[in-house]
Amino acid sequence: MQETILVLDFGTPATQLILRCIRDCGVHSQLVPYTISAEKVRQLKPKGIVLDGDDKLVDPEIFKIEGVGNIHRVGEFLPDLELHIRSFIECDGYQCTWTMKNFAADAIERYRNEIGDDEVICGLSGGVDSAVVAAILSKAVGRQLKCICVDSGMMRKGEIESVTEAFQKYFDAEFHMVDASEGFLKRLAGVEEPQEKRRIIGHYFIDVFTETAQKFPNVRHLAQGTIYPDVIESVATKLHHNVGGLPEKLGFNLVEPLRELFKDEVRKLGIELGLPEDFVWRHPFPGPGLAVRCLGEVTREKLDSLCAADAIVVEEIQQAGLYRQTSQAFAVLLPVKSVGVTDGKRTYDNAVAIRCVATDDFMTADWFPLPAEVLRKMSARIIDEVPGVNRVVYDISNKPPATIEWE
Repeated sequence: MQETILVLDFGTPATQLILRCIRDCGVHSQLVPYTISAEKVRQLKPKGIVLDGDDKLVDPEIFKIEGVGNIHRVGEFLPDLELHIRSFIECDGYQCTWTMKNFAADAIERYRNEIGDDEVICGLSGGVDSAVVAAILSKAVGRQLKCICVDSGMMRKGEIESVTEAFQKYFDAEFHMVDASEGFLKRLAGVEEPQEKRRIIGHYFIDVFTETAQKFPNVRHLAQGTIYPDVIESVATKLHHNVGGLPEKLGFNLVEPLRELFKDEVRKLGIELGLPEDFVWRHPFPGPGLAVRCLGEVTREKLDSLCAADAIVVEEIQQAGLYRQTSQAFAVLLPVKSVGVTDGKRTYDNAVAIRCVATDDFMTADWFPLPAEVLRKMSARIIDEVPGVNRVVYDISNKPPATIEWE
């Protein structure tokens, strides 16, 4: 059992920094609202509690709970926060066993026991999160794991091929590829509103997944790549595509091995499980795929142009040796046309935006200052190689107030 420190969330800017500092010291930390009841705290059985807000707002019974011997009060503007946290962790005798090596061993054992002789189904998206989930479960239950990759027709260039290759090389489980691209495009025809696009994609994905899952009558569990930022964001927005809805629709028990982890922890776990570094460090990709980077109506022609432009952005960042320094980089096809000149002739063609950010946890993000020469090469290649594009712009917006994705 891991020792846990509960961090009471008062909504201050320091809260997540405190959470990460504790984990960096080798102790599991969990974010809970400051309104949490004493009874719920008893169920979570923490060894300690950290507050960076007003004690008077907290249930007073929490301070009387037997076994919670360490209550730590941290100022929001404490200049030596990391030093302070390391000091009380050392003084209070925490075991500091929160490592991805231990997490992997615990998760494999846990799901081996929890799943037993049942079968479990997992959706592979090509992203890091679902791949790490599959790695844990393949080590836990082997070929009782059934992996499904739904080709929506809105994946990155070469995505389907790379997922297939990685699966065959690193996983001991069944793999099923489902081409549903025409079905997605048909349902998205004429739709421009971003949230409606997400809704349509999510619902049809469930339909395709459900139909495929019915081929496995012994499946009792559904595995998802939900990570901690998904959970935190879903509490505030109730919109995240990885949280809620799917298990009730399918009637499966939900398995979320990464629910407590931040993205950097997921990557470290992937390495611990034997996945290759170039796969583990791939930039994240949204569940709805290129549809949320193709502003306005989604068509095959627009997706082809966007896919080509997106591949150029990634290739040039890799060539410049900046892929690991950046967290997400991609192209966005804008619903805007502008005047240009090509081969001495006037054009009226599409615009592409380049988005590149750096972040530790994806809760906030800064735009990345790509060198001018890299941007120049990206722009020249996109305009030269992608038909129908005559203008490229660079997005220099931070999150917040902007989001990382455009839709």
